[in-house]
Amino acid sequence: MRLCDLGLRIADSLLAARLEGLHAELSRAALRFRPSAWLSTDWFSPHGVPGFAIPFFLAHPRLARLERRQMFEVEGGTATTCMRLIRHETGHAIDTAYRLHRRKLWRERFGSPAAGYRPSYVPNTGSRRHVLNLDNWYAQSHPLEDFAETFAVWLQPRSGWRVRYRGWPAYAKLVYVDELMHEIADRPPPVRSREQTESLSKLRTTLRDYYRRKKAHYGEMDWSIYDRELRRLFSDDAAHRRRKLASKFLREHRRTLRRQVSRWTGQHPFVVDEILSDMIIRCRQLRLRMHYPESETGEGAAVLIGMRAAQLPRRRHQEYYR
Repeated sequence: MRLCDLGLRIADSLLAARLEGLHAELSRAALRFRPSAWLSTDWFSPHGVPGFAIPFFLAHPRLARLERRQMFEVEGGTATTCMRLIRHETGHAIDTAYRLHRRKLWRERFGSPAAGYRPSYVPNTGSRRHVLNLDNWYAQSHPLEDFAETFAVWLQPRSGWRVRYRGWPAYAKLVYVDELMHEIADRPPPVRSREQTESLSKLRTTLRDYYRRKKAHYGEMDWSIYDRELRRLFSDDAAHRRRKLASKFLREHRRTLRRQVSRWTGQHPFVVDEILSDMIIRCRQLRLRMHYPESETGEGAAVLIGMRAAQLPRRRHQEYYR
């Protein structure tokens, strides 16, 4: 089925309530601005458009279940995560609407908006120079994302940012955003385009192609360089030939390991599952079997997969800001 034939509308879904919640937060913050929103293939805010796209699978429970089966997570699938993403994209939209990134002080606080976007990044998980809103320390990926994340934390009701971030270098960014929002609160935005870039109604891509491209975005991995670690965790000694196959053990514990490692490392569940897939194949090729108790083997497998997942750069979410 083509995406344009799905017949989805924001107004017919829970997303309408989410956007009403956003408008209530903007009113509470005394902001006049209201971003436009439409359905597309992902979360993103186009250059020059003071609005943002929302992925189509959030507009229907059946499509959300399909997304989970294919990618092992639904980005924005809960009320909390959806609102975090909506606030983030609103940060991009308000930046565009008022051309905030052109200001000298904005650049001093967040960096150059002209910095090149990288397809992936390795975050500093101990940094206090950036706020924490989305997963994977996303504020560290680009100055524009840093601003959007800072705005999202500032806008969130009861975030307690004045207490939570006091003493962090990121606190100065939050204070700046607070002052900036008070300055523009009642002003009409100079940029008012209502363009709906890559609107779902215009996309002739099929669901099959959508998932093929999305999976390719996260890439494939080569586990042959980890043979030594696999042989430490399992065994190819003939003395253990009657024990359970390592590949079978990993298949049995696949869901638990994927969830556990993704939570530890912040890596996308699909990436973790790709690591597990290659690990299972490699164990079968090496004819490895169990030789430690299952509890110890499970802990060792989680650590080994986690080490690999943590070393991989975090893939950008199909570009939040284009």
